[in-house]
Amino acid sequence: MENESIKLKILTLCKQSVQDKSEALQQQSKSLQNSLSSETKSSAGDKHETGRAMIQLEREQLGRQLAQLEQQSEILSRINPDQPHKLISVGSLIFTSKENYFISVAIGKLEVEGQTFYAISNNSPTGKLLLMKSAGDTVEFNKTVFSIESVI
Repeated sequence: MENESIKLKILTLCKQSVQDKSEALQQQSKSLQNSLSSETKSSAGDKHETGRAMIQLEREQLGRQLAQLEQQSEILSRINPDQPHKLISVGSLIFTSKENYFISVAIGKLEVEGQTFYAISNNSPTGKLLLMKSAGDTVEFNKTVFSIESVI
C-alpha cells in the first residue's frame, strides 16, 4: 500500500507541475497581448512592425507550449494510480537498481518521501527501453546495466 501512496503523490506532483507551467504561460500570453495592444504606431513605421511581428512570434510559440501542456494534462488525467502494472506502460511506477521512474510525462526529478523519482515520457530514450518490461528484467542504457526490481 505504501508504494501506491507514493504513486499517487508523484501523479499529484506531476499534475501540479503541468498546471503551474500552464498558468505561467497563460500569464505570459496575457502580457504579450497587452504589449501588442499598447504597441502604438510611431514615425518609425518599420520599427513598429518589427516589434509587432516579434510579439506575434512569441505568442505563437506560447500557443504551441500551451498545447503541449494540454496534451500532458490529458495523459496524466488518464492515469489511474490504483491500477497495478505487471508490464511497464504509461502510469507505471518502476524501482530499479539505479533509479526510480514514473512513466507519464517529462517532468524530471521529483522527491517523494525521501526517495528520488524521475517522471519521464514513454517516448524518452529510457522510457522506450523500459516499456513492456517487467520486474526481474535487465536494461542497458548508455553502457549502464540496471535491473528492474519492481513495477507498481
